[in-house]
Amino acid sequence: MRQLLFVGLLAISWCVMTFLHECGHVFGGFLCGAKLTEVELAPWRLPYSMHSPDPYPLVTLWAGPLVGVAVPVALAALIASRWAWLIADFCLVANGSYLALAWLSGDRLLDTQRLLDAGAHPALILAFCVLTIVPGYVGFRSDCIFYLAPFSKARNAD
Repeated sequence: MRQLLFVGLLAISWCVMTFLHECGHVFGGFLCGAKLTEVELAPWRLPYSMHSPDPYPLVTLWAGPLVGVAVPVALAALIASRWAWLIADFCLVANGSYLALAWLSGDRLLDTQRLLDAGAHPALILAFCVLTIVPGYVGFRSDCIFYLAPFSKARNAD
């Protein structure tokens, strides 16, 4: 039963992560006066948002991953439940990994290259990746062990 719950939580985690990340871009653009020209929030496609003009692209671009990790972590801290931390840990790993892998790919349409083109310092991007992937991985690994372990082992772990 916990394994089925785990699969459901992974699906929810993906939806939460993609939605909050993209809403962060939309919100960041709104705050700095960017004009939203197009947005796609459906989690079964790669969500995106386009702003033009965007007077402060660094704000718009950084808002995606920052909101994408801050909101789930804050909610998990308030809710204080294992399922909420699984979602938050997933969001940490996913947002950090996205920026790291987008950096490696060099794809000009992905956030990392756009951040670099807008003037973001590579050390800040690297710091974000490390500060999200490492704790996210540690927490997500623990979550996976809990949900995928036999009931008697998981019961002793909590």
